[in-house]
Amino acid sequence: MTIKQGDKLPDVTLTKTTPDGPEKVQSAEYFAGKKIALFSVPGAFTPTCSAKHLPGFVDKADELKSKGVDEIACTAVNDPFVMQAWCDRDGSESITMLADGNADFAEALGLTMDGSGFGLGKRGQRWSMIVDDGTVTELNVEDPGAFEKSSAEHMLGQL
Repeated sequence: MTIKQGDKLPDVTLTKTTPDGPEKVQSAEYFAGKKIALFSVPGAFTPTCSAKHLPGFVDKADELKSKGVDEIACTAVNDPFVMQAWCDRDGSESITMLADGNADFAEALGLTMDGSGFGLGKRGQRWSMIVDDGTVTELNVEDPGAFEKSSAEHMLGQL
């Protein structure tokens, strides 16, 4: 079953990247009491993700926060070391990286995709959502190959 607006996020373990190394976090605890702009990419360092998706949130971080967002987070089915390297290269301190190495979060959300044709295996779909105190208030799932409604610009219009 796919998550929808009004649903609580499932409680799974994610790995938050930090300069000091990976830190395990429970999603229920992490999203509690905050308004978070969360977006998912099929993979760190992949073309659209690196050229458009992450940079858009880096560029619009201050605007998102000025509209009441407490934190901006990116998730992908990658290990935390890849996510940290990607953040170091293309991200910023304004974006929290949440590694979903085993696709537990993507599966629990019902938002996986099969990237086997590209040698990627199971991945998370491209999407964005606004999560307020653990509840999904906006959900923007892209059609395969598309990039528009999960962008930071689109999310700004929802706040």
